[in-house]
Amino acid sequence: MAKSPNPEGKTGVRIVVAGDRGTGKSSLIVTAAADTFPTNVPRLLPPTRLPEDFYPDRVPITIIDTSSNPEDRGKLAEELKRADAVVLTYACDQPETLNRLSTFWLPELRQVEVKVPVIVVGCKLDLRDDQQQVSLEQVMSPIMQQFREIETCIECSAYKHIQIPEVFYYAQKAVLHPTGPLFDQESQTLKPRCVRALKRIFILCDHDRDGALSDAELNDFQVKCFNAPLQPSEIVGVKRVVQDKLVEGVNERGLTLTGFLFLHALFIEKGRLETTWTVLRKFGYNNDIKLSDDLIPYSSFKRAPDQSAELTNEAIEFLRGVYELFDNDLDNNLRPIEIEDVFSTAPENPWNDVPYKDAAEKTALGGLSLDAFLSEWALMTLLDPACSLENLIYIGYPGDTSSAICVTKRRRLDRKKQQSERNIYQCFVFGPANAGKSTLMNSFLGRPYSDSYSPTADERYAVNVVELPGGIKKYLVMREIPEDGVAKLLSNKESLAACDIAVFVHDRCICACAMS
Repeated sequence: MAKSPNPEGKTGVRIVVAGDRGTGKSSLIVTAAADTFPTNVPRLLPPTRLPEDFYPDRVPITIIDTSSNPEDRGKLAEELKRADAVVLTYACDQPETLNRLSTFWLPELRQVEVKVPVIVVGCKLDLRDDQQQVSLEQVMSPIMQQFREIETCIECSAYKHIQIPEVFYYAQKAVLHPTGPLFDQESQTLKPRCVRALKRIFILCDHDRDGALSDAELNDFQVKCFNAPLQPSEIVGVKRVVQDKLVEGVNERGLTLTGFLFLHALFIEKGRLETTWTVLRKFGYNNDIKLSDDLIPYSSFKRAPDQSAELTNEAIEFLRGVYELFDNDLDNNLRPIEIEDVFSTAPENPWNDVPYKDAAEKTALGGLSLDAFLSEWALMTLLDPACSLENLIYIGYPGDTSSAICVTKRRRLDRKKQQSERNIYQCFVFGPANAGKSTLMNSFLGRPYSDSYSPTADERYAVNVVELPGGIKKYLVMREIPEDGVAKLLSNKESLAACDIAVFVHDRCICACAMS
């Protein structure tokens, strides 16, 4: 399978080489760049550049040599913090330098808070004592168990030109095609976010929605991701590999989701991470396995303080269809497990955390009615339209992203006309501690009164549908302002611009003043 050029839009990879003095750092760098073993090497090399055509990904590499002298520790720390990857060297003929990796160098990287891939390189392989031959896996396994940041290990010889290009290829590959976001080395399984992204890709490629990729769909997938078709014999071979290891990976209709995920786990286990990353990037994912920022039209969400964002009718109709699809028993009660299924193709369920968690009315069975489901989407669109649009895309919104969310007219214009076409209204709830703000909001969500008092530390939201005369439905968002948060809120002169009505709660009386 072909590789995509310049993945993740990287313009260069910066690799810092560190390790004890005399372990062969400079010789390794010079031999990689010049393809010649140096007879005289300066104590510290200047930055060395490998051209973009040096490796297939066509991304230039800058290699930084470092000093291991104690007086240069500050400079070393600066370089490590700027690194995209770190090559840590030891000398194969000096066992003490190998021990120093776990006693000094790897703990030092953690101390400096270096959070990039680490490639451990044994230099001077040609000088190793023949009587001390041990496998690299046997030597490195305990260290890699302790320091998960190690991406790979390799031994080389600059003098004999053994595996020199491979050192920086693996380092570049660890940056452009990192293992961490995709695969859990300890459990040897795909990470949850990777599974969710691949599930979304599978569904997008399953054009007839029959739960399997037919030969034609597999070929379309291959052409989209790798710009090359699969021969019929190759398709047969792929399915045979899956079926030999996993019977349920293939059925009479083609490759199942289980089989699709198995294939990618197999690619990663065999070191072919670039295959899975090419697929993810072709479908718009970045290194965090989230949609790239350039897929979200942030500029379309620009709004004045007295404007807000709402879902369009097209997006609401799509969400109605989603609700009906996942409400398997058609009881107008989307259970928690069904809500998780709705977001199973998103990086995570956005409603598991505040401010969306428990912000809508629950059914007697603990789920969400259609009104409550749409209320949650209304709240998310109001507070974070980019997040709302992103999740619409994750769950399969088929339309143009510009058709999903609109920005409302300014409230000051609505107030002049004494009318509004908005569908979402905001109510700010003020009052001293223990005055009943939370009780009021709980009542709005149909929750029973409770005598127990639990102070609200942060702002809290409640959203529900309010039916107006003529059967017209609008969404009302109540925002509880904690007593100690009032001063901060009002310190911004525009803070009340988004407020349509303010409710002041004190003791057992409620006073309300309309803002529109």
